[in-house]
Amino acid sequence: DSHYHVRRLCSEGLRPRLPWAQKINFPIEAALPVLDELFADSTRFVTRSVANHINDISKSNPELAVQSLGRWKKSKRQNPEEMDFIIRHGLRGLVKQGHPDAMKMLGYAPSHSIKASSFKATGKVHRGSALEFSFKVTAPEDCRILIDYVIYFRNKAGDLNKGKVFKLKKLALKKGDSMELRKRHMLHSQMTTRTIYPGQHLLELQINGVSAGKKKFEVL
Repeated sequence: DSHYHVRRLCSEGLRPRLPWAQKINFPIEAALPVLDELFADSTRFVTRSVANHINDISKSNPELAVQSLGRWKKSKRQNPEEMDFIIRHGLRGLVKQGHPDAMKMLGYAPSHSIKASSFKATGKVHRGSALEFSFKVTAPEDCRILIDYVIYFRNKAGDLNKGKVFKLKKLALKKGDSMELRKRHMLHSQMTTRTIYPGQHLLELQINGVSAGKKKFEVL
């Protein structure tokens, strides 16, 4: 169609994770012929929808999401800058999970040799104040490094949840280079997304999708 709103609707209307999809028994791979055309669109409004659709697919079938993006990139039907956007946006959920193939596609090959040293965190934190932590990362070779951190919040029943991933830093380091990083994460007493309950919580560093250390902290 000549109008980008119609082209976007072709992607949005088939997304498997939007509210209306819950009552439709529709295999996720059935939308691929549509996405195979739309990923090469010239309008960001459309390609963002395609990337969101791929992110939806990745929650059920990570391999299909990664393979589709790889196939599109190889076709060279989309300009490199926009294709990079589609890949980054489409893989954002898998990157938070540290999915190896997603990390590799983005140039962050999983590496157990990248270690975080001198990892320190506040032991006790009052609600309404900040959890503070610091660490040093050293590159064993020339590499790109993606650092996230995960907080496992305690719920009302006293159990830790599955963890919320937060972005921290992207680095490009030469072999042997080190960088010290510090972060303050506010634990607001009242948030629209969650309630902070007192008790023991858990902080985890994640480097290129691999766990790089954990620290317990207590919320007062």
